[in-house]
Amino acid sequence: MFETIMSRALRRIFAGGAAAGATLLALPALAQEDQNQPMARVEITGSSIKRLAAETSLPITTIRAGDFVKQGLTTAEEVLATIPMNQTSQSSSQTVGAGTGGQSVANLRGLGGDKTLVLLNGRRLANHPFFADTVDLNIIPVSALDRVEVLRDGASAIYGTDAIGGVINFITKRSVKGLGLTVEAYEPVRSGGGNEQRVNLTGGWGDLNTDGYNGFVVLDAHQQTRLKSTERWFSATGIRPEHGSAQYSRTPFPANFTTIPPIPGTPLINGNPYFTRGCQAPFSLPDPATSTCIFDSTQFVDDIPETKQYSLLGRFSKKFGEHLGAIEYLHTRSINNARVAPPPMSRLGIVMYPTSPYYPGGSAGVPAVPGVFGVPLDISWRTIEGGQRETEDSNMSDRLVASMEGSFRGWDYNTGLSHSMGRAKSQFTGGFLVDERIISGVGSGVLNPFGPQSPAGAAYLAESRLIGEFLHARINSTALDFRASRDLMTLPGGALGVAFGGEFRHDKATYRVNRALASQANSSGFSDAQDQQGQRNIAAVFGEVNAPIIKDLEVNVAARYDRYTDVGGRFDPKVALRYQPTRQVLMRASYNKGFRAPTLYDLYGPQTVTFTSDQYNDPRLCPNGVPGPGANSNIVCDQQQYIRQGGNPNVKPEKSRTYSAGVVFEPTRALTVTLDYWNIKLKDQINALAEQTIFGNFAKYQGLFNYSANGQTLNFVESITTNLGEVKTRGLDLGLLWRLPKNPWGNFTLNVDGTYVNKYDYQNERGGPFTMNAGRYADASPVFRWRHNALLSWSIPDWTLNLSNRYLSHYVDQNQVDPGFEQTVKHYSIWSLSGSYTGNKRVDFTAGIRNLLDQEPPYTNQGTTFQQGYDPRYTDPLGMTIFMRATYKFF
Repeated sequence: MFETIMSRALRRIFAGGAAAGATLLALPALAQEDQNQPMARVEITGSSIKRLAAETSLPITTIRAGDFVKQGLTTAEEVLATIPMNQTSQSSSQTVGAGTGGQSVANLRGLGGDKTLVLLNGRRLANHPFFADTVDLNIIPVSALDRVEVLRDGASAIYGTDAIGGVINFITKRSVKGLGLTVEAYEPVRSGGGNEQRVNLTGGWGDLNTDGYNGFVVLDAHQQTRLKSTERWFSATGIRPEHGSAQYSRTPFPANFTTIPPIPGTPLINGNPYFTRGCQAPFSLPDPATSTCIFDSTQFVDDIPETKQYSLLGRFSKKFGEHLGAIEYLHTRSINNARVAPPPMSRLGIVMYPTSPYYPGGSAGVPAVPGVFGVPLDISWRTIEGGQRETEDSNMSDRLVASMEGSFRGWDYNTGLSHSMGRAKSQFTGGFLVDERIISGVGSGVLNPFGPQSPAGAAYLAESRLIGEFLHARINSTALDFRASRDLMTLPGGALGVAFGGEFRHDKATYRVNRALASQANSSGFSDAQDQQGQRNIAAVFGEVNAPIIKDLEVNVAARYDRYTDVGGRFDPKVALRYQPTRQVLMRASYNKGFRAPTLYDLYGPQTVTFTSDQYNDPRLCPNGVPGPGANSNIVCDQQQYIRQGGNPNVKPEKSRTYSAGVVFEPTRALTVTLDYWNIKLKDQINALAEQTIFGNFAKYQGLFNYSANGQTLNFVESITTNLGEVKTRGLDLGLLWRLPKNPWGNFTLNVDGTYVNKYDYQNERGGPFTMNAGRYADASPVFRWRHNALLSWSIPDWTLNLSNRYLSHYVDQNQVDPGFEQTVKHYSIWSLSGSYTGNKRVDFTAGIRNLLDQEPPYTNQGTTFQQGYDPRYTDPLGMTIFMRATYKFF
């Protein structure tokens, strides 16, 4: 069986790879600048003073492009998933749904993507327009990268806002010579979708050292097909009685109903005409407790949506004596086509009258329901025949940078003028229906909510579809920056280095809602959203001093002052120490203060009303799961409720304090061991109060529940952005690099990076109790106690073999399940194997297997994401995947 599946996958790879070569545009190993040049002083991420990379006192993780290519990592999100301190890399899979943007996000230290600063070549990118709180990793040109540097420390004193959890600096090639074409293909061994293709064309001319100039262009295209939830058994259903878990909706097909009695106070009857006939298995199932049907919406969700990503990077550099000028342009576009269950047509006031031919027991043959006759019915209907709700989220980003760097009168300087623009839009492409037409169609007897439509009903339903763009956002950022550094004087331990600089930035964000379209579909979440916009100016100055006090002791002091026109000013200092008493031992420590200003979206983002992630009983209308008098149990009990979210102009900046201490052991040149302790405290956290907290304490938060005038309908729960309480987290980063001496059998290298989180506690409000999150699912996500990534490499001339392992520890599950079924989610360990051949001057070839043992994601009863049965934020549903990559260099 294995050979049959494997051979089929191989055939599809070769066929798909050949086809992709004609239509798509990954990373060729082309000639770059001479690697035999003397080691230069460079600017390291986290400092503005140029120095040798080995001299840094900061804990930095560097990933070379060749390493993540050999591991079969195709996107920036996948690359960062190998960084243990990155608690989650949210990908497009978790942002399915209307108006989500399909973005991918990094999350260093588990503090949130908005507290992770993402740079490209040391400069900021425009944040994703829809949320404006973080860079969309989909716009990073992976195929043009030289390396990724991850600063595992706060850096607001150098970079300003967002750098609380750390800094990720994606660094592209500085020059390229020659022309090369690369084709990649990734094929899951299991049947279904999820396969990927990438084609990349890279060309460069000129040599900076001999010609004094270099120009290059990188064109890249990457696509991945959708993987349906039903194509993996572990995600095929949200109803798992063997685990005591049932994620379902009471808005099914055929529709449930509740009688509308002519006399107020008359007992209501809930029912479904097809309850006694088994509903409409497998997606609708009978619920004996209520004599209604429940709907398994998980069957209609994509585990992985269809995605396409395109990028163009062009750079021209020219030397002017000791100065280097460069112009760089980046254009990227990512498209995410997401599908979820057909729209739940409930809470809309859909009324069926006894005159309808589809009334239970009526002329159209819908089965009668005992006790139901002659009264109107309130309908809760899932429009299966209208199809899945489909949205297309696209994000386009452009950045133009003109920079100059070099030396002037003993100063190393770097200055640049940049303009970044992000444009994102969401559009209905299928499944969304005009609410008023559905209400009218059922009321007039044209539509049948209990069974197949008549030709007239089918035509009416088709004419009720909503197609078009309903949300458009744009964010612009223009920045001028300057920094300079030099050795000022000689101290007993060496040269005293100083640096200073400044930055001016103008940001503007605009959010436009197509009211004519969005208002017609309550299920979009944007039915009452309004246009919003905001802008600000930011000015900053900073300075840094690196003082080698004595031969083995170095002190680094930095400070920065930022001034925002809308939220005021902030001063942030940082102190770092580096002590190396012997060649074998290096000790380092740092202390810094940081902050994050609220984003324009935090302040001005449109407020939307959409469904909660989890299911809840309405605490007033269905206390303890028992519907109150006159309450419609199809709506108020064990269902997703409405929640209002969005910006708040009263939000203030959040502040942080971070300190760390570490040691590096190198007992021999072949072995390096690092151990770094970190401790972060965050105050006035900017976030929305977790829905789980609101529904978990109605007595405390009842002021956030907005009910209709008669008190019989929950309009929404208020959960807009605000300042919450504190976050306290601490842990250890561990690293091991073992380089065996050269021998006749080749070179062996073992690299292990791991992060242990000892504590992660947070408050949902100022002065409130702390919630423990480390090693357990709290509110909306877990924090893993231990994560590591290990890579064993064996190389001989022309050949390299890599065996890698990614490991996530177990944690206590969300456990909103039946008593006796509480559980712990098992650990997740993935092995991958790859090999590369570089013996041909024209051709490089890499092939391998991701998830070598075909490990399935561990079961979790979490209900926060659309996908069920596993957690797509941390695990991969594809299973064993074969990949191949070939580069041909024309010259």
